[in-house]
Amino acid sequence: MSRIIEVAINPSDQNQDLVISQKIAEILDLPLAQLPYFRILKKSLDARKAPMYRLRIELSDTPFIDQPAYKSRFKDDVSNSEKSVVIIGAGPAGYFAALECLLLGIKPIVLDRGKAVQDRRRDLRLIQQFHTVPPDSNYCYGEGGAGTYSDGKLYTRSVKRGDIYKVLSLLVEHGATSEIMIDAHPHIGSNHLPKVIETIRESILQHGGEIHFGQRVVDIEIKHQIFKSVITQSGSQFVADACILATGHSSRDIFRLLADKNLVMEAKSFALGVRIEHPQEIVDSAQYHTPSRPEHLPPASYSMACTLDERGVFSFCMCPGGLMVPAATSPGEIVLNGMSLSRRDSRYANSGTVVSVHPTDFDNSSDPFCTLNFQQSVEQNIFNAGDGSQKAPAQRLTDFMTGRVSASLPESSYIPGLWSAPVHDLLPKLIIEPLQSGIKIFAKKMKGYLTEEAVVVATESRTSSPIRIPRNSLSMHPQCIGLFPCGEGAGYAGGIVSAAMDGQHCAEAAFHYLTTN
Repeated sequence: MSRIIEVAINPSDQNQDLVISQKIAEILDLPLAQLPYFRILKKSLDARKAPMYRLRIELSDTPFIDQPAYKSRFKDDVSNSEKSVVIIGAGPAGYFAALECLLLGIKPIVLDRGKAVQDRRRDLRLIQQFHTVPPDSNYCYGEGGAGTYSDGKLYTRSVKRGDIYKVLSLLVEHGATSEIMIDAHPHIGSNHLPKVIETIRESILQHGGEIHFGQRVVDIEIKHQIFKSVITQSGSQFVADACILATGHSSRDIFRLLADKNLVMEAKSFALGVRIEHPQEIVDSAQYHTPSRPEHLPPASYSMACTLDERGVFSFCMCPGGLMVPAATSPGEIVLNGMSLSRRDSRYANSGTVVSVHPTDFDNSSDPFCTLNFQQSVEQNIFNAGDGSQKAPAQRLTDFMTGRVSASLPESSYIPGLWSAPVHDLLPKLIIEPLQSGIKIFAKKMKGYLTEEAVVVATESRTSSPIRIPRNSLSMHPQCIGLFPCGEGAGYAGGIVSAAMDGQHCAEAAFHYLTTN
């Protein structure tokens, strides 16, 4: 027999096993010596009044039995498997699809246009310091995908899409802290995630899978509506029995390739707006209701949303103690993202603050590229308004609300630099008007939010894919047998964990297809 209870713990006691045991004993009205077996399932911070950690605890009359590690269940060597799957993209969808293949006995062949995770760092410095955007290696492209160097958040609401426990367990087995198993909003950090990704790569290779970097896909061979092979810019051909398309939300060339193949796609809603950066101390004070952050508490975060005339305005990818980074994937664009290191010890807090955009906002709503073209045009217009560098246009939040160019800008975490600009005029009215209205609402919810110490920076535009690649009941593209659209790029995920779960799902679907045909 087992049961679930909730225990409230002072922040200073969150890691004190004896205190937690005493709390459980009080609830059960039992002496410590008679306590049942227990384990913590979830830990969440409640800062609505006096900050407390709430622990969801499972009690049992018998000892808990740990499940065998998923790594122990990988097939020893899939290199000579009768069936193989080529996986385009080495982000969370692609890598977790590959891990699932190891569990199922299928050989995964992973291709990525970018570089191995540590090699990516040099290209990120090119962007940050020299304002040069390598088109195949940047914050979005390369091993680990867009999430690797943009925070490593693991929270998802997509609880019905797969086995979250399985994803988190595999991450822990490959080097992530075990705390992610119980934290309500788990986070690895951009300093630790690369090592986890390297370890995942080692698992794939050790068990007979293949991984090839610097292999941008330029063609997908389809005969009689059946997938046959993938061809890369190097002239290499990779033949496989199925293909999992896990290219991420920014691979516009792949969307164009599919269109050239006359494969149906559809425009989907996404969100576009700005990054708003505050001094972290302002957010701490507002959320913890104290002049300064209390000891034993992490840098505070926030999440806000409202609906205005059926259009959503919401905070997105909030990074406490974080940094803003340049996330363009081609020259001639200004795109921002946010990240935090594991300690979240920056002086700044930033969040995407975005407005939902729908295909019906455009006269050509039936065009699958209508939302993508809008997204791209905004990014290019923002770039063209500047000096040709990755410096981003910015405005104090108070000036943004009144339509006034800022005479000066506050210090910022954004390394390429900011320039004072009329952000309220650079972005389309479709975005600006609901954004300004939404900020007024957010300011009523959070004390100190609307302040001249906060800066608005354009543009946050890669919130999700603006295109969906459809799939049928077998998770294949309806016009191509053996092609499995997957993850964020196909419109079926929104973050590391949901992408990983969809990768697992597509690998299972590919296995079913390969073993029944």
